[in-house]
Amino acid sequence: MARRKLSHEGTLVLDSEGLSKLLSDDEAVVALVAEARSRGMEVVICALTIIEAVHARTNKSRLHWVLSGLRVVPVGDEEAKAASALLMEAGLHGHKHAIDAAVAEAALRQQRPVVMLTSDIDDMTKLCGGRVRLVAV
Repeated sequence: MARRKLSHEGTLVLDSEGLSKLLSDDEAVVALVAEARSRGMEVVICALTIIEAVHARTNKSRLHWVLSGLRVVPVGDEEAKAASALLMEAGLHGHKHAIDAAVAEAALRQQRPVVMLTSDIDDMTKLCGGRVRLVAV
C-alpha cells in the first residue's frame, strides 16, 4: 500500500475515526502520524473527539498512552460559538454534527498547513471549505 505524503510543518488533526484507528494501531494511520511527526507537524485532536472515539472496549492504558503524545485542543465558550457559526454557514444541524463542527473549528485555528484525517470528507468539506486538507481514513 502506498503511503500518502503530508506537508512539511503545520498541523495534523485527527477526527474520531482517526483517533479510533490510531488507538487500534491501524497501519495506515500510524504511518501517517509518524510521517507527520517526522516532518515537524504537531498532531492534535479536539477534546470532544475523545468522547466520540472512546467506548466500553477501549483499552484505557492504550488511550492514555496515545493521548499523552497528542495535543488536546479544549472547547470553551468562544470555540463553541465559532463551531455553531460554522454549522450555520454549512447548513448543518448541531444535533447530528456538533462534534464535527467543534473538530473543524479546532482545525481552522491550528498552524497551517492543516491536514485532517477523517472518515467524513463530505461534512468536513462543508465545515472547513478549502482551508484544511482532508485525508480519508
